Amino acid sequence: VMFYRLLSIVGRQRASPGWQNWSSARNSASAAEARSMALPTQAQVVICGGGIMGTSVAYHLSKMGWKDIVLLEQGRLAAGSTRFCAGILSTARHLTIEQKMADYSNKLYHQLEQETGIQTGYTRTGSIFLAQTQDRLISLKRINSRLNVIGIPSEIISPKKVAELHHLLNVHDLVGAMHVPEDAVVSSADVALALASAASQNGVQIYDRTSVLHVMVKKGQVTGVETDKGQIECQYFVNCAGQWAYELGLSNEEPVSIPLHACEHFYLLTRPLETPLQSSTPTIVDADGRIYIRNWQGGILSGGFEKNPKPIFTEGKNQLEIQNLQEDWDHFEPLLSSLLRRMPELETLEIMKLVNCPETFTPDMRCIMGESPAVQGYFVLAGMNSAGLSFGGGAGKYLAEWMVHGYPSENVWELDLKRFGALQSSRTFLRHRVMEVMPLMYDLKVPRWDFQTGRQLRTSPLYDRLDAQGARWMEKHGFERPKYFVPPDKDLLALEQSKTFYKPDWFDIVESEVKCCKEAVCVIDMSSFTKFEITSTGDQALEVLQYLFSNDLDVPVGHIVHTGMLNEGGGYENDCSIARLNKRSFFMISPTDQQVHCWAWLKKHMPKDSNLLLEDVTWKYTALNLIGPRAVDVLSELSYAPMTPDHFPSLFCKEMSVGYANGIRVMSMTHTGEPGFMLYIPIEYALHVYNEVMSVGQKYGIRNAGYYALRSLRIEKFFAFWGQDINNLTTPLECGRESRVKLEKGMDFIGRDALLLQKQNGVYKRLTMFILDDHDTDLDLWPWWGEPIYRNGQYVGKTTSSAYSYSLERHVCLGFVHNFSEDTGEEQVVTADFINRGEYEIDIAGYRFQAKAKLYPVASLFTQKRRKDDMELSDLHGK
Repeated sequence: VMFYRLLSIVGRQRASPGWQNWSSARNSASAAEARSMALPTQAQVVICGGGIMGTSVAYHLSKMGWKDIVLLEQGRLAAGSTRFCAGILSTARHLTIEQKMADYSNKLYHQLEQETGIQTGYTRTGSIFLAQTQDRLISLKRINSRLNVIGIPSEIISPKKVAELHHLLNVHDLVGAMHVPEDAVVSSADVALALASAASQNGVQIYDRTSVLHVMVKKGQVTGVETDKGQIECQYFVNCAGQWAYELGLSNEEPVSIPLHACEHFYLLTRPLETPLQSSTPTIVDADGRIYIRNWQGGILSGGFEKNPKPIFTEGKNQLEIQNLQEDWDHFEPLLSSLLRRMPELETLEIMKLVNCPETFTPDMRCIMGESPAVQGYFVLAGMNSAGLSFGGGAGKYLAEWMVHGYPSENVWELDLKRFGALQSSRTFLRHRVMEVMPLMYDLKVPRWDFQTGRQLRTSPLYDRLDAQGARWMEKHGFERPKYFVPPDKDLLALEQSKTFYKPDWFDIVESEVKCCKEAVCVIDMSSFTKFEITSTGDQALEVLQYLFSNDLDVPVGHIVHTGMLNEGGGYENDCSIARLNKRSFFMISPTDQQVHCWAWLKKHMPKDSNLLLEDVTWKYTALNLIGPRAVDVLSELSYAPMTPDHFPSLFCKEMSVGYANGIRVMSMTHTGEPGFMLYIPIEYALHVYNEVMSVGQKYGIRNAGYYALRSLRIEKFFAFWGQDINNLTTPLECGRESRVKLEKGMDFIGRDALLLQKQNGVYKRLTMFILDDHDTDLDLWPWWGEPIYRNGQYVGKTTSSAYSYSLERHVCLGFVHNFSEDTGEEQVVTADFINRGEYEIDIAGYRFQAKAKLYPVASLFTQKRRKDDMELSDLHGK
């Protein structure tokens, strides 16, 4: 019997209530008639892909009132990866946005059968996540804490309890587990058919066996699609083509880069057990054993994520529907062994089938959604990393909101297509990276882990010099950045292999770098920062930027302004520093991963017919951050120019000579609150300037430092970073940046109306700094990010970033405090008084630690050397 018949999916479409409903919703046309019907010549939206993603987008768009929608599927509905999906819906995810998407999907699928009359096989089984090691259990405890605060029931349970919930499991090697009782199993293809049926009843037109050849684009805007059955004019195109999304993106007149790649994914099906498993038997995830196990018609469905995955279709598209690929028992053997260790009674069970189906993975294990930075109206939802069923409902909802309202209801930056650049689109890179990504699905991920493939792609001219001096590297947006520098006497191998949720082995190294920043001078290579120049022939540059940016840029030449680009809701689309180079030219410095997003935002909002020139000069300049009280001495000696505050005030920019090199942009800022200078050096001079700085700096105690030291410095000074602490749903008033907004100057800018309203009504969240009180740095679990914050025992928010402050000798966390009504749960205004009067705790993997809340940095401690025992934080006041 063919596999898809075993799964009762596509083979019975024609006979199923879903297929009949879908057909009747289209004027009782048979499938053959539907195929022969002529395509419409125009539509508002064309969606490519009839799997769970495409049908979810169509369903949600039609629910939001958009009716003029055409969905095209090259084969049969739900006959791609959706058809082969293992059908496990799991809400236990590392990212909050993924937890919310899965939770919404769960609720949607639960009521879909009632809404459409189509049986989806939805069964609430619950999931049990097993831990064979203490580190795995800590990871589960961290997820458990986050699930509980967003309303998803879950608990940490003992091995004994695991055995009670699933009597076939061998639990002798377990240290604990997490039980998520409301997780479910469902037939993904039937869910897709039900979504299609509901969308069709809402007016969406669905055509199968129709291939999209390419998308037509004019002046950077979608104008239509070319199919094998004719053209359709449209304003919006949605690429939900799954593993073919990459190919389809490149086929356009203006290519759209969608970095994903398919791998073969294996799972087996068995005949029913002698005593068939109950339909409510919990799904098991044994990540340490690299396998998942669920009930399937009284037997077992079990697959996993092996250490040596098999990439597929690197050369491109070569089949329409996904036929069952070749079995490979040798390849599956380690997973089978793991399954038999976990469920020894399966030894005698007859296996029906080893299923091999492609799944798509992305370079960072997060799905891809959003609008293309290159083509307006071109939206993408793809690259689900084997979680398409769990994310389908929520992801479809967020993308539909994005199209209808211009933005989704949640911050989805971590999933936004614009987090990638063209550099992640190399086939070789994608093939190598997904071979690392697929095993990582179940690998234990401790804080600050880094990908190992696709490295040394974008490097500073100083890379080899820094590497030879012991630099350890991290990667951001493809750019290599130093984490810290290993002294010659340290055991390098031990340091590299040290991975922990506790105090890390680099603690002392970073401490010495921080100390040098505070007492002498350090150099940090920060070349990865995004750098744009905006110039005009007249005054247009200032006029346009004044409208796009929230702070006043009409400052004297040479001055630097901290500002941001806000959206209509007043949230930060970008956080940056802008130096006025001359009357008509501005130099803009933004976070590394903002390169694509920021460019797209500027291009979208700049007048089309202006004389403005926007240039990305990221690659033209090497950036060195000289931090510390002796930075002024080093630069004075190298430039023969006075660098004291009288001659070179704070937030000032000047082109200078440094050593033999001319045209160095020197700025009196360090992004940390410490004294020092940023040097933006034309790349051909980078090595010379670095050598001179290190040579002259020797007598002042100079040393290299990395981003971990920078992180510690900036967090203890309460410096929020975009993408970590603030995002497009955070306004300046919510993070203490009122002084960076020109609200009182009578000038219009994007987001001004929203901020004026917020100023009048008050804010509903406030970025707060927390100093952990009863936390033992050596023995206790560390906070990293995403830890729940409790005020007077009630959940009020999560941490966004944290670091150990070597000055305070305490851990410092940044995070948002909300004010939820105890009666209704609705958000209320957050005042300074509300924050100051609370007693706070930070939940780290289920353990709560007391914390002091501050709305301003604890200034007086930065200049004092005091031990923990005599440090009375409660007596200190912010500046």
